[in-house]
Amino acid sequence: MATHGMNERIQKLRDISVNTPVHIDLERAKIETDFYRENDGKYSIPVMRAMVLKEYFSKKTLYFGDGELIVGEKGKDPQASPTFPELCCHSEEDMIVMSDRKLVSFHTTVEDRELQKKEIIPFWEGRTIREKILASMKPEWHECYEAGVFTEFMEQRGPGHTCGGEQVFTTGYMDYKAKIKETMDKLDWMNDPEAYDKNEELKAMDICCDAVIILGERYHKLALEKAEAETDPVRKAEILQIAKNLEVVPAHAPQTYWQAIQLYWFTHLAVTTELNPWDAFSPGRMDQHLIKYYEADTEAGILDDEKALELLECLWVKFYNQPAPVKVGITLKESATYTDFANINTGGVTPTGENGVNAVSYLILDCMDDMKLVQPNSNVTISKKTPQRFLRRACEISRKGWGQPAFYNTEAQIMELINAGKTLEDARRGGSSGCVETGAWGSEAYILTGYMNIPKIFQMTLFNGYDQVSGKQLGLKLGYAKDFKTYEELWDAFKKQLEYFVNIKIYGNNIIERIYAEFMPAPLLSVVTNDCISNAKDYNAGGARYNTNYIQGVGIGTVTDCLTSVKYNVFDEKNFTMDELIEAMEHNFEGYDYIYSLVTEKTPKYGNDDDYADDVMKQIFDLYHDTIVGRPNMKGGKYGIDMLPTTCHVYFGDVILATPNGRKAHKPVSEGISPEKAADVNGPTAVIKSCAKMDHLATSGTLLNQKFTPDVVAGEEGLAHMADLVRSYFAMDGHHIQFNIIDRATLIEAQKNPEEYKDLIVRVAGYSDFFRNLDKPLQDEIINRTEQSFS
Repeated sequence: MATHGMNERIQKLRDISVNTPVHIDLERAKIETDFYRENDGKYSIPVMRAMVLKEYFSKKTLYFGDGELIVGEKGKDPQASPTFPELCCHSEEDMIVMSDRKLVSFHTTVEDRELQKKEIIPFWEGRTIREKILASMKPEWHECYEAGVFTEFMEQRGPGHTCGGEQVFTTGYMDYKAKIKETMDKLDWMNDPEAYDKNEELKAMDICCDAVIILGERYHKLALEKAEAETDPVRKAEILQIAKNLEVVPAHAPQTYWQAIQLYWFTHLAVTTELNPWDAFSPGRMDQHLIKYYEADTEAGILDDEKALELLECLWVKFYNQPAPVKVGITLKESATYTDFANINTGGVTPTGENGVNAVSYLILDCMDDMKLVQPNSNVTISKKTPQRFLRRACEISRKGWGQPAFYNTEAQIMELINAGKTLEDARRGGSSGCVETGAWGSEAYILTGYMNIPKIFQMTLFNGYDQVSGKQLGLKLGYAKDFKTYEELWDAFKKQLEYFVNIKIYGNNIIERIYAEFMPAPLLSVVTNDCISNAKDYNAGGARYNTNYIQGVGIGTVTDCLTSVKYNVFDEKNFTMDELIEAMEHNFEGYDYIYSLVTEKTPKYGNDDDYADDVMKQIFDLYHDTIVGRPNMKGGKYGIDMLPTTCHVYFGDVILATPNGRKAHKPVSEGISPEKAADVNGPTAVIKSCAKMDHLATSGTLLNQKFTPDVVAGEEGLAHMADLVRSYFAMDGHHIQFNIIDRATLIEAQKNPEEYKDLIVRVAGYSDFFRNLDKPLQDEIINRTEQSFS
C-alpha cells in the first residue's frame, strides 16, 4: 500500500483510520435507552431530545488518540458507528446481517447482540420513527416503495442533510446561549398561542449548547491528565496547547486557526450524534471561513503553511473516522456505502462576489491530494473569476485517478439558489453538499426525501400501469402500448402516470414531515442554523430561513433513450410495430437480433449532441420539473428537484425488465444526467452539449460523470483539455462534472483481484469509494461507462 500523509504523525493517524474495521458502537443506544426508561414523559419532546444529547456527551467514552491535534469522536473510537434506535431499532437478524455481509459490513460482537436483544429492542419496539412512518402510510405507498418506484430517505434517518455557514467557525456556544435567552425574554406569553411550544424549543436549544460545552470541558480535563502523564516534551507541549484551545472552544468564539477547526469539529460531532442526519453535516466554504484566522496567525508568527496543512490533514482523518450510520433493506440498496458525505467546496466567490480562492484554498487542494481519502468528499467550485492556476491544480489532482475533486459551477449554484427564492448574499454563501445538492449554507433546511425511478414509471406506462417485476397493478389503467395510436397518446399516458406516482410520494412526505416535526425535533442542529433561534422553531418544523424538500430524479439517460426509441422506430420511421418491440423486450431481446441492433445501434441517443434525442430529454426533464418544483411542503417551503442517484441507479435497474432502448433486464439505469453506458459515442464535447440542453438552473443540482483513460489527459495538453472541458461546460450553465481517470483493463483486474488493489478509489456518483467496497453490479456499471477521448 502507498503511504499517504505529509509526515509520520499523519501517516499513523491515517493508517489507523483506514485499517480499523467499521464497527457498531451501542454506547449511545444504551445511554439513550436508560435515560428514556427513567425519564420518558417527564419533559416535553424537544427538551427530552436535548437531554439525551447532554446525557450522552456527559457519559460517553472519550477517545484521545496518540498524536492527535484535533480531538473528538462520535463513538468510542475511530470507525465506530453509533446506532439510533429511536429512528430505526435494528432486529437481532439485522445485527447479524450487518456484521457478516461481505461488503459494507459493520462488525458486531456477541455482547453487542445480547445488549440489543435484552435491552434495546424490548424498549424501542413499537416506539420508533420508522414504525410510525410505515404504520401511517396507505397501501399504495407501501406497494410503490417495496417495488422500487421510489425510495424514502427518512425511513431510517433524520432530516438534516445540510451544511454549516460561517457561524460554525466563529460562534461559541455561550454566544448561542445568549441569543437563546434574548429570544426567550421576548416571548409574548399574553398573545402568542405558540409561546409555550417556542419556550420548550428554546429550552431544548439551550440544553444542547450545554451538552457541547460539557463535551469540551471533559476533553479539556482529559488533555490535562494526558499532558501530566506525557514524558515526551514535544508531545506534552502539543497536548497542553490542545488543552489551552479547549479553554476557549467550544464555549467561546475561537481566537486561532487551530481553535476554529476544533470548534467546527465539535459541532460536526454534535449534529451527527443528535439525530443521524445522513447525508452528514458539512463545513461549507471552509477556506473562506478559515482565512481570517490563517492570516492573523501567520502574521503573529504562530502558524506557517506546514502547520496549517497538518491541522487540515488531522481534520481529514477525523472525517474519515466517521462511517455513515448503518442502513438495512431498501435504504441500503438506494445507497450502498458507508461514506458519510461531508462535502467540502473550495473556491467559488465571496459573499460580495469577488474571487473566493485564497491561500487556504490551495492548502485544501494539497491536503486532499496528500490524503487520498474518500471522505471528506472534497470538491472545488469554479467561477468565471477563479484563477486558471487553481483550476489546473484541481485537474492535476483529479487526473491522478481517484475521483476527487469533483467540479462545481459557482455561477450555476448561485442562480439555482436565486431562482429558488434566496437572496443574492445567501446564494453566494451557499454551495453544494451531500452529492451535488445546492443549498444556502447555514440558513437552509434542504432535505432530500428520496429517489424517483423515472424509467420504471415509463415501463409501467407501456403495460397499462402494471409492474412486471412485482406482479402488481401499481399505476393507473390508461392502456397498453399497443393501444396508443400516436406518440402523443403515449406521452400523455406517461405524464399522467408520473404525476400519479409523484402524488403518492409527496403524500408520504407530508406525513413524514409532520411526524418529525412533532416527535423528533433536532434542537442542536437548530442552534447552528440561521433563524431557528430567532423564530423559536425547530429545524424539522420550519424554523430555518429557507425550507426546501427535494425529490431526486434517477435514470433520465435511460428513459430518454427509451422514449426516443419508441418515437423514432415505432411512430416516425416505422421500423417495427409496438407489438414487435414489446415481444422483443419480454424475451430480453434474445432471438430478436434485428430489433436489438436497431434500438442499440441505429437509433438516436442522448449524449451525442443529437437534437432528436436531446429534445426528448428536455421534454422529460421539463415534465419531471413541472410535476414537482414549487409544490408546498409542510414547513412553509417548497419542493425542488435534483438529478442524482448515489448508488440507486443499480437498485432501480434491478427492479426493471428489458427496456425499449435495448437495455437488458435488471441492468443498472443511467446515473445522474449521464448518458446510458456506451450510448455516448461522439466524444466528451458532444456529451456536455447534450447535457447543457437541460435547464440546470431550474434544478438544485445535477450530476455528470465522465471517464477517461490516463493517457487521454496526460501531459500539458491533456491537462489543458481537461480544464477547457470544465470551463466550456460551465459556460453552458452545467452544474457539475466529475471524472474517473482509469482504464477498463485496470478495473477488470481489480474486480478479479481485489486484495491487490486495496487502494484503488473510483468516482461512483456524487462521491468516491474504494472499488473493492462496491458490489459487483455497481463495479460492472463503472467498468462499462464510456471511455471518452478528446481526439
